[in-house]
Amino acid sequence: MRNIVVLFETKEIIEVVPVKSSTSVSIPESKADFFCLLNKEKYISIVTKLLEHIKIGDIYEINYCVEFFAENMEIDPYKVFEKLNALTEAPFAQLLKAGDNWIICASPERFIKKTGNKLLTQPMKGTAARGSTPEEDIRFKNMLAKSLKEQTENVMAVDVARNDLSVIAKKSTVVTNELFGVQTFKNVHQMVSTVSCELKNNIGFETILEATFPPASMTGAPKIKAVELIKKYELSPRGIYSGCVGSIDENGDFDLAVVIRTIIYNEKEKSVSFHVGSAITAGSNAHEEWNECLLKADSLLKALGTDISRVHFKA
Repeated sequence: MRNIVVLFETKEIIEVVPVKSSTSVSIPESKADFFCLLNKEKYISIVTKLLEHIKIGDIYEINYCVEFFAENMEIDPYKVFEKLNALTEAPFAQLLKAGDNWIICASPERFIKKTGNKLLTQPMKGTAARGSTPEEDIRFKNMLAKSLKEQTENVMAVDVARNDLSVIAKKSTVVTNELFGVQTFKNVHQMVSTVSCELKNNIGFETILEATFPPASMTGAPKIKAVELIKKYELSPRGIYSGCVGSIDENGDFDLAVVIRTIIYNEKEKSVSFHVGSAITAGSNAHEEWNECLLKADSLLKALGTDISRVHFKA
């Protein structure tokens, strides 16, 4: 069994070591200041430019992300992982170490799974907050399920995923098993679709990765142009974020998650960082997309003993 992480920009495959966590979830209040390289006004300005690219037909969808970071901050990765896991109960939660970097992951999203000659991918696009009462929670979930905007975001990622799989699939085997399913997690509702296929003969891991990476949900449509614009407009490199992480066994079967809702701690530099983002389409409202980013940042900040009020947003 090999455990790996694949970096977004370079597709570099890095061996990682799974680490057993402790049982403590007590996180002291952090005195560290967090920073974001842009404020709401600058974010809206950039999203407006991306909407112009959509208007003229360069792209139809793009996943735009922002980074939060703190310097001179020491954390206990075990305790932060336990706290984050308690807040999210994410199905692909993992605590891993790659050199000086701790990967504290609470990903709810599967990128791709191979079992024999079967491939399965589950692009996640569409987010709603949990309600404060059972009635409100059901209402939020139903609103997400029926939202044309969120369905539009999701189906574009599904189309990219179907196209990616078609390169390595046997003819006529690419199937959308579920479209616009809604899954409920402890902190959010998410729209998740499932696409599968049967692999052509003699297709190995690197060929699968070349055809499908980066994940459709973290790029846009068309993928190549979306990645080009991501590199142009995002203010910091993604690195591990929005790559993939998981394990591969001796038979070549694997299960990889998308690296989202993930804190990166460099114990040598004493730095902490994480990214959050959302999908931008023609129907997007920049104010709402900003709020979605803050919603996704909330659990990560709480796991680090702080909250959004302690973040300095740079103009």
